[in-house]
Amino acid sequence: MELILPILLFAISAAITPGPNNIMLMASGLNFGIQKSIPHLLGVTIGFPIMVILIGLGFEIVFEKYPLLHEIIKIAGIIYLAYLAWRIATSARQSLDDAKPIPFRFWQAVLFQWVNPKAWVMATGAIAAYTSISADFFNQVLIIALTFMLVAFPCSGSWLVFGSSLKRFLQKPAYQQAFNVTMALLLIISILPVISELISQT
Repeated sequence: MELILPILLFAISAAITPGPNNIMLMASGLNFGIQKSIPHLLGVTIGFPIMVILIGLGFEIVFEKYPLLHEIIKIAGIIYLAYLAWRIATSARQSLDDAKPIPFRFWQAVLFQWVNPKAWVMATGAIAAYTSISADFFNQVLIIALTFMLVAFPCSGSWLVFGSSLKRFLQKPAYQQAFNVTMALLLIISILPVISELISQT
């Protein structure tokens, strides 16, 4: 129980700071609005706690035994994030009211957590820091997952709302294009540490 407050503070700081999920939600809020982006937000809110639980149940042991599998997932994640950055950067080819691309669906956002480098760092870091073998390990992991679920909706949701609120200021397609290119660049910057780590290991 004494770890609940530290876990809560860690979860809030991790969920509110820039990362692939929040950058993509902000771009989705601008391009598709809040209502159409709710499945994306729910996918993040529910998908990450599921990831925490599964890692806590043994996925981390699997990756320790087969480190190449983890490296493959990292590389796939980098490629996929680069593709998403390109998609965000090129999504503003028409006016906001006539936007045709489809926002992230719920299951897309859930599965995206597994190729999100920040999600891996958050999940493994939280489990390593806030669990103890002297107590019920599964209950500890469950508390961490539930804490992240509680804070993810308002924290990541604030990025979605902010992106949507920019819509009235970015009615011109050129302004929206500039915004999307900026979001795409931030998305690329967010995965640079992972790229650097992979290069250093070769």
